[in-house]
Amino acid sequence: MNLHHFLQQHRQNVEQLKHILHEERAELSAGTVNGQKLTDIAERKRDRLRKLNNLEQKRRQILQHLGYTNNRKGDELAARDAGCLNLWHDLIALTGEAERLNRANGTVIALRAASNQRLLNALQEAAGKGLYGPDGRARAQNSKISSRA
Repeated sequence: MNLHHFLQQHRQNVEQLKHILHEERAELSAGTVNGQKLTDIAERKRDRLRKLNNLEQKRRQILQHLGYTNNRKGDELAARDAGCLNLWHDLIALTGEAERLNRANGTVIALRAASNQRLLNALQEAAGKGLYGPDGRARAQNSKISSRA
């Protein structure tokens, strides 16, 4: 496989990842979050990231085998020598966009988790003690009735 074709394949996978990240963003922005849908999206995202990681490892191995250094300069030199430097730069830019989108989605998830924790803390405070134990199970209520009258 030549480098041009390989970079096109890599670019296609990053585009697919961006599509998944946009789906995730839309789901996170919905008024009511569908947990199952988010789980499905997370699985697809994880699979795509795994595939991208495998492609990157393979690309690095091939370039090192061909004598290019294992750094950004070596990557650019290989792309220039293969006549696909513009495609390489496009891929770098696209990957940056996906990274920013993923980071923004992570921030939204962290904010929602913090909000949920605050709501849980307020419920626990309102009840006067923790409703749930560290294992997530409801604590038994002490319902002793005083025998003194």
